[in-house]
Amino acid sequence: MNPDLTRRSVMAGLPLAAGLAAASATAAKPGKASPALSDAEAMARLVDPATRARVRARVAGSCEAETVNIFYRLNIYGFTGEGNLVPFYTLNHLSVNEWTPLSGNRYQAKTFECGVYCAFDTDEVLTEWKNPLTGEMRKPFQFLGGPFTVTHGPDGMVAMGAELTPRPMRMEAFGGTLFLGAMADMARPNPISPEKYPQFSSGPIAYWDTVSTTGASVAQAFDENITSADAFHHFQNLGSWHPWMKMGARPGRTHGRAVGVKVRSLDQIPAAALKGLQDYTPEIFDRKAWPKPRFDTLEYMAGNPD
Repeated sequence: MNPDLTRRSVMAGLPLAAGLAAASATAAKPGKASPALSDAEAMARLVDPATRARVRARVAGSCEAETVNIFYRLNIYGFTGEGNLVPFYTLNHLSVNEWTPLSGNRYQAKTFECGVYCAFDTDEVLTEWKNPLTGEMRKPFQFLGGPFTVTHGPDGMVAMGAELTPRPMRMEAFGGTLFLGAMADMARPNPISPEKYPQFSSGPIAYWDTVSTTGASVAQAFDENITSADAFHHFQNLGSWHPWMKMGARPGRTHGRAVGVKVRSLDQIPAAALKGLQDYTPEIFDRKAWPKPRFDTLEYMAGNPD
């Protein structure tokens, strides 16, 4: 851990650090390792809906009661519908997921999220950002979201309290890796009215699209001695302009591409990124004091932006 962390940031990290310390490197139970499994054998096992649900939970998070944390770097670009993508900024993103097994071969994740805006492809926290499309200096509004729940079961995925409901795509094993896909989309009346907030609203309809891929070794994905497989996480999204950018109804959306992994301890998060999270989004490290759902766009507008 970065020796230059402030006392405030170190104290903020203690609750999460304690939770992470309880997990081993592979969240494994004592016992013998499962025998090697071929890709074809893995696919044959996935025919069973209950097996699919348990394996999806183990790879995406956990099939037992434990907290799983995922750190992402999300590079975000602007796309106006013409020309190439325009680099905007990077969001260092931490997702804290409290997993619980339920009856009926179902597994539920209660998710809290945070993100800190940084200069593009760096860990340099932005206190001001020059919009390359408008030339205006803006103050980023750091991201806090959740809690919401997603339940994985034999019949699919159900979200509660989230703006999007993910739809599972195929689970496929090849090259010794099991890949999980999911997608989600949203098109709803914009709660930030363009008539009332013409400079901040992206238009009458708010849009969001996300596609994600999660992968783990076939060996870990099907190992009943392991509750939470080591996994990589990737997603891309396309969303309406965030109001803090003050883009108004200018054509276009933001395009984001994230890569991440489950982290078993705070030390696995790059030191500079961890410090930014602790300094600018300390709430994620004290979830007991997080009493109600957070929606960053509405909270931003409630702050009387200029």
